[in-house]
Amino acid sequence: MTTPPISVGPEVEGALDWLALTDALIAGHARPRAELADVFLTRGGDTLLSRAAMIDGLGSLVKTATVFPDNPARGLAAVNGAASLFDDATGLLEALVDFHLLTKWKTAGDSLLAARLLARPESRAITLVGAGTVARSMAEAYARVFPGARFTVWSRTEASARTLADAIGGTVAPDLEGAVRQADIVCTATISRVPLVCGDWLQPGQHLDLIGAFRADMREVDDTALRRARIFVDSRETTIAHIGELKDPIARGVIGAHDIVADFHDIASGRFARGGPDEITLAKNGGGAHLDLMTARYLLERAQEG
Repeated sequence: MTTPPISVGPEVEGALDWLALTDALIAGHARPRAELADVFLTRGGDTLLSRAAMIDGLGSLVKTATVFPDNPARGLAAVNGAASLFDDATGLLEALVDFHLLTKWKTAGDSLLAARLLARPESRAITLVGAGTVARSMAEAYARVFPGARFTVWSRTEASARTLADAIGGTVAPDLEGAVRQADIVCTATISRVPLVCGDWLQPGQHLDLIGAFRADMREVDDTALRRARIFVDSRETTIAHIGELKDPIARGVIGAHDIVADFHDIASGRFARGGPDEITLAKNGGGAHLDLMTARYLLERAQEG
């Protein structure tokens, strides 16, 4: 008789810790590389993205996400989906993991790990570009690694910026350029198809966490920013040829694939690291299914301990 799959939902969140998750991601990248496969479908502005990963010792996971930008006008979340975690030894369904819980912790944990390794430890001024769910999660995550962090929020919609700023004890940026110039860390979490952050605004020692662009037709920073920064990614395999932030400038010869300094598989070698205090670092969060698998395994373990 098989054991019914465990449901891992929001009730486990009280047992989770951002630093512990980044440790789990580091450990996951010390394992053999994941086998990965993606299905990516679009219809106008709507997206269906199904991602699968298998890692020896961690099992397998399939996660399907739908991104429907018009949903908020219907009173619905723009991003929805489902995730299934399968046992490593038997392939049996082991857990059904709440999609929103998994997405929150995977997405923010991904960028938090990059910031933990690349941002200056004394970073305190953090500008959030975008005021949605991801930006709120990033404020929670950053505060765990950068005690005393001060948040400034910019959004195209001032009311949204004000709502998030009030919720996290931050301030609303009167203009994006000023908010970027004064920041130690700039975090972009938008669905913009055109660059928002200009490289001419960047200051020595800053770190950029780019989260939002996930399609080939999306950009959040301009070409100058890419030229000025040392570029890191969570995974070369899921970013360089798939996401507009890199695919577009590489195709036009602005940068080359060789300009990607390292990904998370290079953590053990020490290559995923800041080179000096004045260096501008940029990390592109691609959020592949292997990261969902590592995060889901961490969530399940915490649920079982509870």
